[in-house]
Amino acid sequence: SSGGFTSCHHPWHLTDSPFVTFSWLQIQTRGYSMPTLHHKDHTAVGCQASVATKYMETDDIVDLDWENLGFGLVDTDFMYMAKCGPDGNFSNGEILPFGPIALSPSAGVLNYGQGLFEGLKAYRKTDGYILLFRPEENAVRMKNGSDRMCMPAPSVEQFVDAVKQTVLANKRWVPPTGKGSLYIRPLLIGSGAILGLAPAPEYTFLIYVSPVGNYFKEGLAPINLIIEDNFHRAAPGGTGGVKTIGNYASVLKAQRTAKEKGYSDVLYLDAVHNKYLEEVSSCNIFVVKGNAISTPAIEGTILPGITRKSIIEVAESKGYKVEERHVSVDELLDADEVFCTGTAVVVSPVGSITYKGKSSSAFQGRVRWQPRSRRGLTAAIHLADKPPDGPHRGSDGLDCATELSIASPILARQISRTLLWQ
Repeated sequence: SSGGFTSCHHPWHLTDSPFVTFSWLQIQTRGYSMPTLHHKDHTAVGCQASVATKYMETDDIVDLDWENLGFGLVDTDFMYMAKCGPDGNFSNGEILPFGPIALSPSAGVLNYGQGLFEGLKAYRKTDGYILLFRPEENAVRMKNGSDRMCMPAPSVEQFVDAVKQTVLANKRWVPPTGKGSLYIRPLLIGSGAILGLAPAPEYTFLIYVSPVGNYFKEGLAPINLIIEDNFHRAAPGGTGGVKTIGNYASVLKAQRTAKEKGYSDVLYLDAVHNKYLEEVSSCNIFVVKGNAISTPAIEGTILPGITRKSIIEVAESKGYKVEERHVSVDELLDADEVFCTGTAVVVSPVGSITYKGKSSSAFQGRVRWQPRSRRGLTAAIHLADKPPDGPHRGSDGLDCATELSIASPILARQISRTLLWQ
């Protein structure tokens, strides 16, 4: 290990939750593993990244209206920046005051959309330490996406360390326990000037952060989706499977129309048959029927969500049959439960689906959502190398750990007491 962080090859333990109290449990072999995404240059880095410099002299939390935070941009103190030239190697990077950046009008990202972004979160624990949600997974996903977009990418180690530096520099902006999270936005853009259609000659790796609350205005209440059968988010052979910036501009029109009609968001269908589920604008979707959970397969048009992957692992460990396959609209409307997953939305239950002018909420009636019980149905799972009083905690107040919040009533009832990890 280095810099006060221990290797993730050590046993994991459960830690306290703001929603459900867990006792510390030694990891058993009956648990399940958390395999990382694969990349040809990837090696397991776990928690082994250098400790970032402390940039704030105070541990005081910023005075904000945490109860009404919402999901919007709040300007914080610092951002991270690293450059990469034609040699393909990124500089060490530095922490800078948060603010505008200079770009040539002919920058590759402005003219040809050569850019990727990631999203992850940091949470404040009751003991003051900060948890990160699987940052190495985001690093590998960015590397995979950079191959598709003809871009160099920072190494997994540099990505994780840059995230840590940025969070620590802005740690006073991490919301109090249970009041939200610090959303972390890494960007990789073609910043070099280019006129002809070609990869940019220079790239910039940026990270900024913002404290956020719930993504949907409904909070933990079920959201209402409308199925879009005219516009499509992605097509086979395109870039739907990587987190490129262009994927999101294409959904804005349908999303705006849906929200004007009172819907929470839009669910897209496949571009070939126009009947199989793909994604919601910014998250993956799951359909529950009996003991089976189905979600659209990763076949190049759907983003491999990190929360999606975590939910699959949790569900399989609890005895659910998980299927990654084509899921039709008819199956969706006949489901016992539907929920969405993503970094921003975490896990959001779906209350109604509107398709071709008809609204279906039959599955909402099968799972009762009572206001007084929603918090009780939310199981927050924290994983760290050592218990709070362990000898190998990060000296800077940052744990390389994972948090997964489950707001799905069926899954939450199964997971809300114990979960053993291998």
